[in-house]
Amino acid sequence: MERAIYDRLREIEQDHWWFEGRRAVLTSEIERLSLPADARVLEVGCGAGGNLAMLRRFGEVSAVEPDGPSREYAAGRGLAEVRGGLLPDGLPDFGGPFDLVCAFDVVEHVDDDAGAVRAMAAQLRTGGRLVITVPAYAWMWSAHDAAHHHKRRYVRPEVRNLIQAAGLKVRRVTHFNTLLFPPIAAIRLAKAALKRDGGDDEALPPPALNRLLASMFAAERGLLRAVDLPFGVSILAVAERPA
Repeated sequence: MERAIYDRLREIEQDHWWFEGRRAVLTSEIERLSLPADARVLEVGCGAGGNLAMLRRFGEVSAVEPDGPSREYAAGRGLAEVRGGLLPDGLPDFGGPFDLVCAFDVVEHVDDDAGAVRAMAAQLRTGGRLVITVPAYAWMWSAHDAAHHHKRRYVRPEVRNLIQAAGLKVRRVTHFNTLLFPPIAAIRLAKAALKRDGGDDEALPPPALNRLLASMFAAERGLLRAVDLPFGVSILAVAERPA
């Protein structure tokens, strides 16, 4: 990503409705994994560390981030050991396998996404879990994807195939960010039809609207505890390293 985007994400990742809602969904999903009390957790592509406090609830956290300033900022939070590294072949050695490996909206940035998932699978202990999120649907491609240097957007069978090709057992592949999908999709389609790429997906809405959007996104926690969601802006996958 461009330097300006890294810096902008660092500024908004605590308060923006999308980040807040996603953390709520991810927290709920990870709570269901029944990790050991002393779990070793790895976040790959931690950015400026906006998820580290959430992950710290589940155990001892290590993190990888290729961007130097973001890595320094994340390490400065004092919540995790943060090292440089790249997927698929440049992950650092943290000295042993992990109970949980996470990559939140990371895999779509990597040319070799299959190699990236294999590399993360290799970090797991037997029975360890991989949790990843990626953006959904190629037809939703927008200027936002291009600016963030995304390589692709996904459908669920593609994510399932990546996991299985890495030798992992698929536990779940579901859409999320479903309740807000209709307006988001409509805006993206309208922009594409009108050939207008303007607008800022990272702009922080007025406080009342931001709280409403965050609450709507976070409300999907209850739905996801009951069912897999059939459509949505993003895809969430959970996999396990078998014996």
